[in-house]
Amino acid sequence: MSAVSALRGFARRTLALARAEVLHVIRDRASLVQIIVLPLVQLLVLSNVATFAVKRSPVYFVDFDRSATSRGIVSRFAASELFDIVGQTASPAAANEALLRGDATIVVTIPRDFERDLTRDKAAPIGLDVNAEKGSAAGIVQAYAAQILTDYSAELGREITPTRRNVVDATSDVPPLAGAGHIEVRLRSWYNQTLDYKHYMVPGILVALVTMIGTLLTAQNIAREKEMGTLEQLNVTPIGKAEFITAKLLPFWVLGMIDLGLGLVAARLVFGIPIRGSLVLLMGSAGLYLIVALAIGLWISTLVETQQQAMFLSFFVIMIYLLMSGLLTPIDSMPHWVQVASLVNPVRHFVSISRAILVKGAGLTEIAVPLTTLGIFAVGFLTLAIRQYRKRVA
Repeated sequence: MSAVSALRGFARRTLALARAEVLHVIRDRASLVQIIVLPLVQLLVLSNVATFAVKRSPVYFVDFDRSATSRGIVSRFAASELFDIVGQTASPAAANEALLRGDATIVVTIPRDFERDLTRDKAAPIGLDVNAEKGSAAGIVQAYAAQILTDYSAELGREITPTRRNVVDATSDVPPLAGAGHIEVRLRSWYNQTLDYKHYMVPGILVALVTMIGTLLTAQNIAREKEMGTLEQLNVTPIGKAEFITAKLLPFWVLGMIDLGLGLVAARLVFGIPIRGSLVLLMGSAGLYLIVALAIGLWISTLVETQQQAMFLSFFVIMIYLLMSGLLTPIDSMPHWVQVASLVNPVRHFVSISRAILVKGAGLTEIAVPLTTLGIFAVGFLTLAIRQYRKRVA
């Protein structure tokens, strides 16, 4: 019975503190504008101006032929600095899974008897399945792949004829030899057939806005209490560290979820962003991610004494997080050491989850790895924030 009473007391004190935080935010009109209006304005503006470059795209090969000619194609891609070979298999299902997980940007399928058909029939198809989730970058990746095939075809004295002229012009400048065959490049775009870069950018920008709101506002929270002297008043009350931290997190967690919901509505109505996956799964993942973002903000606030210090430190952390998240520049375009360092960046993992659910329609199985990583981060940063806070006795 004592445990139940203690739990009720914990809940009562936590909700009372949370209510006070909500009233403080509601009464501060500047904070309301910062929380509700500015994110939507940023979404509408940034989604139209953000762009990125493409390098070292991961390519997956499905080689049914296993001939000298097919191995020559693989070697040409391997020698190029534009692609990294991440897998070779004879299973189309494995390649499709790699596309869905985001492990591969493009899949090159070389059919059986490819070399024989080139020699005997003077024609042979080759498939390029590109992850068009990345929008306009997908067209660039297609052009890179087609150019490599064009150059290889020139070496063989053949020409490459793409079957989708509106996607990429891969016609070789080298005239084919008399009587030589040709390779038919069959291009297929997955997840984003219109190659609209907004389908790639908007889900990531939503994550960025939620991150800035959660981390920045929470970092300023305790710093504001220190400046106003109200933290000393809280220190003499019978409130535990866990209760204090929970009360500080809860209002901003709810506001972050509301902002994400509003952003999804705007993304759907204004930009036509598809919602192919489960919204319940997305919101559940967002709830877990917000715990990470808010805990980082609270931890920052325990390290500083003023709101100005909290703001500067928060902007520094947020900028590093966003630049290393794959939001603007694809992760596979970054140097190897940056790719490794970005694994400890929680923003990267939620950006991949957001894009996978909204654009690809991915389920729990496909996002299990980044979701588990976010869970570990949530426990780690929340524990760090609670331990960092030291309740001062007046």
